[in-house]
Amino acid sequence: MRIEGSRILILGGWGLVGSAITRKLMEHSPKELIVSSLKKEEAEDAISDLRKEFSEKPPDMFVAKWGNIFTRKVWKDIIPYDIIKDKISRRTVITDIFDELNDEILKNSFLYDLITEVKPDIVIDCINTATGIAYLDLYNSTNKVINDIDNDNLNEENVEKLMASSYIPQLIRHIQILHNGLIDNKCSMYLKIGTSGTGGMGMNIPYTHSEERPSRVLLSKTAVAGAQSLLMFLMARTPNGPIVKEIKPTATIAWKRIAYDVVKKGGKPIELFDMNFENAFDLNENFEFDNKNGVFKLNKQIKSVFIDTGENGIFSKGEFQAISSLGQMEIVTPEEIADYAVFEIAGGNSGKDVIQGLDAFTLGPTFRGGILQQNVVKKLNQLEEKHNSESIAFELLGPPRLSKLLHEANILRKIVGTMLDLKNHSAEDLSKKAIKLIKENVGLRSEILSIGLPILLAEGKYLKGDFVKIPVRRNNESIEINETNVNHWCYEGWIDLRVENFELWKNRISLIVSDALAIDDNETSSRFTFNKDYWDNFEKFDCGKLAGWIFEKEDKGWRFKR
Repeated sequence: MRIEGSRILILGGWGLVGSAITRKLMEHSPKELIVSSLKKEEAEDAISDLRKEFSEKPPDMFVAKWGNIFTRKVWKDIIPYDIIKDKISRRTVITDIFDELNDEILKNSFLYDLITEVKPDIVIDCINTATGIAYLDLYNSTNKVINDIDNDNLNEENVEKLMASSYIPQLIRHIQILHNGLIDNKCSMYLKIGTSGTGGMGMNIPYTHSEERPSRVLLSKTAVAGAQSLLMFLMARTPNGPIVKEIKPTATIAWKRIAYDVVKKGGKPIELFDMNFENAFDLNENFEFDNKNGVFKLNKQIKSVFIDTGENGIFSKGEFQAISSLGQMEIVTPEEIADYAVFEIAGGNSGKDVIQGLDAFTLGPTFRGGILQQNVVKKLNQLEEKHNSESIAFELLGPPRLSKLLHEANILRKIVGTMLDLKNHSAEDLSKKAIKLIKENVGLRSEILSIGLPILLAEGKYLKGDFVKIPVRRNNESIEINETNVNHWCYEGWIDLRVENFELWKNRISLIVSDALAIDDNETSSRFTFNKDYWDNFEKFDCGKLAGWIFEKEDKGWRFKR
């Protein structure tokens, strides 16, 4: 990827690693650096430092953006806790997480809006996503709901807060929005600075967040970080998407500065409190969290010598010595991470890209599997003939669209016999014959309905069985039937016997035949897959092959990497 002349968006650019990467990028003459951070003062502080350090560059080369990328743009400057305190906004948060992704959710997302506004060539994400999602206090939220249930006093607000703190649905929605933003705005590369969650240590990690060792909160961070890596693995395997890479540091990242100053936590000074001996609590009494009798504020803050490790917080000398000592988390510097990151962006192979590692070490399709696939299909064909049975679709693999395509292809096979014969029938004729077939062939009809696929008849009526796969039933008893919904349901999983659908099938088969016939008979190289031999010279109507072709050519669902 060419860095020179590129517009680059750095998410979390004020932080320790983001700042180091930003400075490293300047060695490669980018056109524009957009530094995004959670708070306005952070982003503007980062831009101010860059303008001072690179004073010879045009000031407008550096642009500040700020806000929470995990929420709506109207809430980007509001603390998440304050958002979910309000019932209406809390419900919107839940909807944004759990509903199917739609334009309303997408276009209101601050992340999508930011990428759309900036239209970067490269996005570098230095935000600790796993921490942001996994530290939403899911366990305490669950305990509150359990207590409510035990006391027969279920609190709606507590239940909704529990829903709003669900890790995996939030991560999935974040990746969906990110993926759409990158593709819609034609970004060329996305590089993530990830995390292992434990600084490279194992289940014996002594640094914990509760009485447990290791804490569930810490393990949640690791779990989210791992899930995020695999979701990016899928992004990297999506055709026509950006190049996707991840550098995952597994050590303490340090440091930003060493100083003597007021010690802050969460951006606020740590206040000093005290308690006199005469006010000591009695061990014979229950421990009460909110009992502050005798506790008083000194109106001072902790001030001491410390090392600032950026996003990981401020450590005392003792804390730093312990965590960085040999055999503990040890240290990796932000400049080293920046070196690897920029080297990968520029097209180098550092050996530290997690996505490349997954590509290399995951086990993909094999030659043996490919050979045996042919034997399996042959045996299935023999058993179909022996038992006078048709193995079309059971709707156990999913999605319903696959079962729909297989059954529609089978209906065509029964009507016309071969792919070549299809051209001799009009779409109107096919529709009439299909309806007649479904009406007379009780076995075929009942098998389709019994796996959850409704059948739309040309006269504006439909058949359905005991249950349906499409539309998906959520909490609603009924859904409005209109043209938009019906067309969507037919695409996703209804057997569509309307004339226009058979016109679509005629066009598909015509394209398959014409493309295959355009291949010269003397062309015997490995260049082409869908030749006449693949389609058995069009003398059959192979439902499985047709569905595979549709998924690849129409739905763009082909395997990008092997």
